[in-house]
Amino acid sequence: MRAWRAHEFGAYESVLRLEDVDRPELPEAGAIVRIEAAALNFPDLLAIAGKYQVKASLPFTPGMESAGVVVEAGAKSKYRPGDRVIVSALWGAFAEEIAAADPQMFPIPPGMTSAQAAAFLVTYQTSYFALVLRAKLRAGETLLVHGGAGGVGISAIQLGRALGATVIATAGTDDKLDVCRRAGAHDVINYADEDFVAVVNKLTSGRGADVIYDPVGGDVFDKSLKCIAWEGRALVIGFASGRIPEVKMNRLLLKNIDVIGLFWGAYQMREPAKVVAAHDALCAHFARGEAVPMIWKQLPLADLPAGLAALESRASWGKIVVTP
Repeated sequence: MRAWRAHEFGAYESVLRLEDVDRPELPEAGAIVRIEAAALNFPDLLAIAGKYQVKASLPFTPGMESAGVVVEAGAKSKYRPGDRVIVSALWGAFAEEIAAADPQMFPIPPGMTSAQAAAFLVTYQTSYFALVLRAKLRAGETLLVHGGAGGVGISAIQLGRALGATVIATAGTDDKLDVCRRAGAHDVINYADEDFVAVVNKLTSGRGADVIYDPVGGDVFDKSLKCIAWEGRALVIGFASGRIPEVKMNRLLLKNIDVIGLFWGAYQMREPAKVVAAHDALCAHFARGEAVPMIWKQLPLADLPAGLAALESRASWGKIVVTP
């Protein structure tokens, strides 16, 4: 089969090669899945560069989420050939086939395309865990979503609205603001032209946002604490800006705020039952039209570097999907 592989860590345009490789081995309690679509995520860039929280063993095939059809099932697997599944794994998605253990696979709900399924698990699980389990977002509260036109941003906007919150989203271009509106944001802010702190405080009559969803970090996080509400919750999702912010503890005391971290991948390892329950809840949101992935482009597998370039330069919005 064909697969993208890196034999060393570094810039994707230098280290990735599309190669002919052996098919994966069939797990006894798992399956081999023929990949119909694989989605790109910002952590893929970090993994290829060797900068992700967990390092792959070289050589490796990057790609964290894919969707397809089971072609072979192990003797102890609950899945059968022909089942449509989403696969979540740290690596292996940018290929024609992938081997996965049963806990790494989730059924694709009725009516969901393979491209949507590939773009569904990581981003929507991240936002579900962040908003529902960690921040406990309540109906009637105000949610501020940074990077609103990105994959996790869109999922946060959609789920925030479904949970009954008033959603304010930030983005850096008019096109991306339109994406935020289409995702369901009640108000949008162009952070390139406006001071989002002043706008959020104005929109909330000086109260601030109850929950702030931040996948950006850096200066964005620092400024966010200036427009957070009394007993507000600031969610740390990632550091796309490149700088990990630091918090002066006295800021937490002034308004009795919480700073909450969310690394969704840890739940797969530590509390997988919660991931299964979240998938069931998210499938119900999809069935009601409340959580529907927005796809920027579908590219052939051979064009993966072009997709990574668009992701890295922030030229894209929503999700980028490659199809073998």
